[in-house]
Amino acid sequence: MADLQDDLHTTPEAGELDDLPVPFPAGVFTPGSCPPVLDPDDGPLERAHALLAAHPVADGYSGLSWALRHLAWYDLELGESAVDTDVPRLREGHVAAVFWSLHLPEEPGGDRAVGATLDQLDLVKTVVRAHPEGLRLAEDAGQTADARNCGRTAVLLGPAGADALGDSLGVLRCLRALGLRVLSLAGAAWTGEAGLTRFGEEVLREMNRLGVIADLSGASPQTIRRTFAVSKAPALCTRSAARALRPHPANLPDDLLIELGAAGGLCMVPLTAEQTGPTVRDVADHLDHVRTVAGPESVALSGTYDTGTAHPLELGDVSCYPRLITELLRRGWDESDVALLTWGNVQRVLRTADFAARAFQQRREPSTATIEELDG
Repeated sequence: MADLQDDLHTTPEAGELDDLPVPFPAGVFTPGSCPPVLDPDDGPLERAHALLAAHPVADGYSGLSWALRHLAWYDLELGESAVDTDVPRLREGHVAAVFWSLHLPEEPGGDRAVGATLDQLDLVKTVVRAHPEGLRLAEDAGQTADARNCGRTAVLLGPAGADALGDSLGVLRCLRALGLRVLSLAGAAWTGEAGLTRFGEEVLREMNRLGVIADLSGASPQTIRRTFAVSKAPALCTRSAARALRPHPANLPDDLLIELGAAGGLCMVPLTAEQTGPTVRDVADHLDHVRTVAGPESVALSGTYDTGTAHPLELGDVSCYPRLITELLRRGWDESDVALLTWGNVQRVLRTADFAARAFQQRREPSTATIEELDG
């Protein structure tokens, strides 16, 4: 993406000063589902809270919208024990932004997937409107920072599944107009073990033009590499850890981590026992490894809460991020690297995708290509 980046002469705008310490009002740490670490030296935990107050967490994946479909009644601002996420725990965990997944666990397929994704999107917007004191919809880095500065948690839409497009670029444009920011490139007819088809590459170019970020978790190595070659914007792996430490199929081998770092992408390490291990130390091992192999600007966090997966005992819900940061500080992580991990790297990807979209829109009209024309 270097050729396009050379053309981007950007000026400061809303969100450009996001990395300056701006306190996120999380309140006083109180006993709850994530009690203080029982250690005579509380210094690291206190430092973790102070650091997160200035550089809160941008969580790369939440299944909350799907989990809420199965509850007859809930109040996220008061607190909701039936799920892993609510406003009090988001504040306790210093979570200032979260990507709400529009994935469909039941996988209806075809045109039904388009409608089901729209239902999910509508539910997210309804939930956010119903909790205005704690949540706020956001689409870009500036709006995300504004929500944080107002004491709200910014909710960004995505990732959605690739089948949500119904193989239509028009549907992609409609989803973007409704606020979609991230789209998975796994599981569609135009992407697979052989990589992106011609239509798949056209989808990716249109995503670049619109500012929709590619999610490569679960995609084949050939799709990942072709995305790095074609895309003019950075990609995310919203639920991928280090395969060298745990051989889960969604985790990335070191060669792909190196390429991800070189392409300016982001590996968002999930807090799940299946992919990273049963303890907070296991999660920290993956963060250490990704930071070493891909670089400190290519690692971030993905809670994957409310997805039905088991979490490390110390990281049972969104309130527990300070415990993870405490472990990283004890390992000698610089505060600047922690700030990139929690907040700065996600902000950088959002800004870069938007800058690339503006440049693309000056060069390229909306694509009218169809899958029948290119892959038929």
